[in-house]
Amino acid sequence: MKPDLKGQKPGRTIEADRLWLRPMRGDDLDALLRIFTDRQVMAVFASEPLDRSQMQGWLDRNLRHQTEHRFGLYAVVDRADESLIGDCGLEIMEVDGSREAELGYDFLSTHWGKGLATEAACAVRDHAFDVLGLTRPVSKIRQGNDPSRRVAEKVGMHREREIASGEIRYWLYAMTAPGDQTG
Repeated sequence: MKPDLKGQKPGRTIEADRLWLRPMRGDDLDALLRIFTDRQVMAVFASEPLDRSQMQGWLDRNLRHQTEHRFGLYAVVDRADESLIGDCGLEIMEVDGSREAELGYDFLSTHWGKGLATEAACAVRDHAFDVLGLTRPVSKIRQGNDPSRRVAEKVGMHREREIASGEIRYWLYAMTAPGDQTG
């Protein structure tokens, strides 16, 4: 059964083989909290699990981003059982003084190693090019996060350079739309 998205704005559902990606909603808080209290997920960020208040702030920020930009991080729903298992999407952020559309993804650790992040990221990449008309998505990947690096490479991104945010070192991956000669 397809989730009922009637009347939901902004955005629309993106379909992939095993997943639906839909705009986040305020009632996604508890499902998202399961992701961001997963110690394996938070270890990737070298961060403690989020508490309910922090998660609410994160969700509110994404909902504002969706309203302002008409896209954001989507809730990733497993078609098999209709559970929310991750997030994947695009966020406008500043990278070295430039505004970039960052393709990001977070999944419950019980769903790692199954190709789901790649499937979701490819669907978002195609949506970014074909529907949103974006020409250059990037991914900012913490150095040493090889699984995320591999997802970016499978999506078609290439390492562009190293960047830093405070003391944390990242790889910046990027790609341009097919046929775009500017990037």
